[in-house]
Amino acid sequence: MTEQTTTTAATGGTSGAAGATPETAPGTAPDGIPEAVAAPAPRRALRAVLRWTAAVLAFAAAGTGAAYGLLQPERTDIPGLATRTDGRWTYPALAKPTLPPGAALPFAEDNADGIHYAGLTQLLLPAPLGSSPDPALKVEKDSVVAVDTFLEEYEGTARQKMKQGFTDNGLRGIVGRGWTTPDGVRTRVYLLRFHASGLADTFKGCGAEMNLIGVNRMETDGLWRKARLSQDVPVAEEAKVLEESVPFGDEQIRAGCIGAGDIQAVILQSRRGATPAIPLHQAVVLQGQLLH
Repeated sequence: MTEQTTTTAATGGTSGAAGATPETAPGTAPDGIPEAVAAPAPRRALRAVLRWTAAVLAFAAAGTGAAYGLLQPERTDIPGLATRTDGRWTYPALAKPTLPPGAALPFAEDNADGIHYAGLTQLLLPAPLGSSPDPALKVEKDSVVAVDTFLEEYEGTARQKMKQGFTDNGLRGIVGRGWTTPDGVRTRVYLLRFHASGLADTFKGCGAEMNLIGVNRMETDGLWRKARLSQDVPVAEEAKVLEESVPFGDEQIRAGCIGAGDIQAVILQSRRGATPAIPLHQAVVLQGQLLH
């Protein structure tokens, strides 16, 4: 989801041969300047040093501020960070799972199809700190979600067609995790694994016509589009981020979909009233990092 300025002062002098004492004419300073002229010099020099020091510090401060402004983009534009000021959540440290011996990483040169050899549950985004498990999400052992349970997120008229599509297109399994955060946002994360990346591309449960239950219409999230254009957002090309169009009912739903080789991720968030956009953006980026 360090600047320091220091100043130092140094003084220098002249030296003759070892043990020698330079002769000074009466009424003159050691450097040969008459004492009447030389006496005020230290004060003038001190004032000049102070003026230049103040100027240098002012320019340094201005430069530091400018550098900080250039190097620190708006935190609301960095989906992967967690702050308390812009609605992002704090997640446990993410760690990619250990692959079986000889298995290639997804999207490596020898695994261009993006096959994931790690356990599906190990690739599932963990719940953020301070959240509570969602009791409404029916999860079996090892986070397995039955097909019919997943399809409960969709309108009844679409379920049978989607279920047949899973059969025809080689769905291997679904895992899921759900939680609710203190801000009232309910999140469900699903990972669907297919037998091949081309088969995962056939999934029709994402998009403007994704037929989520109780939703009239979904549209592209404009804030996500802005983030894509203004920042180098990971997984931007593979991700779709949508929001329920206004007007909506008692709650608004947001959806994030990530296609990654043989896996399709679906992230749903809802809350009574308007649902904030930033937590979904953050979840999409972090889940995408785990899949890539």
